[in-house]
Amino acid sequence: MPKTILATDLDGTFLGGSEAQRAALYAWIAQRRSEIVLIFVSGRGLDFMRQLARELPVQPDHVIGDVGTSVATGVDFAPLPALDRWLDAAWPADALRQIEAIVARHPTLQPQPHHGGRRRSYFYGHAPAAQVAASQLRQLGFDTLMSDNQYFDVLPHGVQKGSTLLRTLAALGLPEHRTLVAGDTLNDLSMFQTGLTGVAVSNREAGLEQAITPHRNVYRSAQPGAAGVLDALQRFHQQGDFNGFISGHRLSQTAV
Repeated sequence: MPKTILATDLDGTFLGGSEAQRAALYAWIAQRRSEIVLIFVSGRGLDFMRQLARELPVQPDHVIGDVGTSVATGVDFAPLPALDRWLDAAWPADALRQIEAIVARHPTLQPQPHHGGRRRSYFYGHAPAAQVAASQLRQLGFDTLMSDNQYFDVLPHGVQKGSTLLRTLAALGLPEHRTLVAGDTLNDLSMFQTGLTGVAVSNREAGLEQAITPHRNVYRSAQPGAAGVLDALQRFHQQGDFNGFISGHRLSQTAV
């Protein structure tokens, strides 16, 4: 059977659930390590994922960090030049100046202490004010992303987890039809919008639940975090077929 690619969010997803649930997922992957390509796709930065990789019993083959604005590959977290060129071209040299000029008008946006990649990240506490700032930033040509009722990201136009994942798969020669994406918040929505087979774990954000309603490529697991990932991964890996995986679970999704 061809390898299965698991492209998974971290917080609340691959790292979510109980200790026993996480251990079960990691053990299942470890037992089939030659059959699984593991890609972390996170809002976290590369430094965080590098440290995490040293601590987990299974290490990623590739990582997409900073909400899709940084990419690395292999155990040494080497760059992917094609992705770096694309990301650099999408991020203007004066991006930070432009962004800060807008954000300065909105004191309810507070900088996140740690972030990297080609982005700026803030916390927001007042959604209407954040939406006004988002509109102003989009007029300048940036994309914005609000998620988990607290995170506000300013991104290069056309760059999010999903678009970067598709380019990463292409650069690495990995097949889309064998790729399963997993997530729990709105910053994972772009992965589901790619049309790749997806699993939204049961602890998913209410906004994500609403946003994925029209997407028939997404399996809504009744299990949280790592247990939800394992639920879908086992089925997808064994089925080996996108249509069979999704159609075989529509009835069970309706019943949940």
